[in-house]
Amino acid sequence: MARRYDTNDATDRTTGLREAASAVRRGELVVLPTDTVYGIGADAFSSEAVHDLLEAKGRGRNMPTPVLIGSPNTLHGLVTDFSELAWELVDAFWPGALTLVAKHQPSLQWDLGDTRGTVAVRMPLHPVAIELLTEVGPMAVSSANLTGHPAPEDCDAAQEMLGDSVSVYLDGGPTPGNVPSSIVDVTREVPLLLRAGALSAEELRKVVPDLEVAN
Repeated sequence: MARRYDTNDATDRTTGLREAASAVRRGELVVLPTDTVYGIGADAFSSEAVHDLLEAKGRGRNMPTPVLIGSPNTLHGLVTDFSELAWELVDAFWPGALTLVAKHQPSLQWDLGDTRGTVAVRMPLHPVAIELLTEVGPMAVSSANLTGHPAPEDCDAAQEMLGDSVSVYLDGGPTPGNVPSSIVDVTREVPLLLRAGALSAEELRKVVPDLEVAN
């Protein structure tokens, strides 16, 4: 039976974050608010938990799960060949609605799907998400919806779709909007905007003037 906690209530928030962290460590799934939409998350280093996440969403391995982190410093242990331009994007837009696709450390023991040696990583601008990520470390997190359905802007919509496949729901109230993060590929010499979301190409070019945009 799924448990749900109101993170706008101080007592519920403390209990909910503790229960969510325990669930993640047990390899279970949790739903958490972010600065874009609600996410369904699991321990990024538990292949079985990530498999369960993809299954709960009805999503294939051909759409790998992004990773959320609680601090830019965590990047040092996750990615390699991270350029100066990539760090400038981190400095300018994290925490926030920017996902960076980078080469992951070859030594990492994880299975996020068919990533081809890369990872899509982001630090969200949401205190509940950051607190959980700081406690448990990197999490595989995807939008908390069934594939093909709208990404949820509140906990009710997420729970209606995902039900008891999730152990703990952290209800932080409505998210600021349903605009997803922008995705930039920083594995190339010139970064490439793969998806324009909350951040436009114009905003990103204030930091990376040569930014290219995918067709």
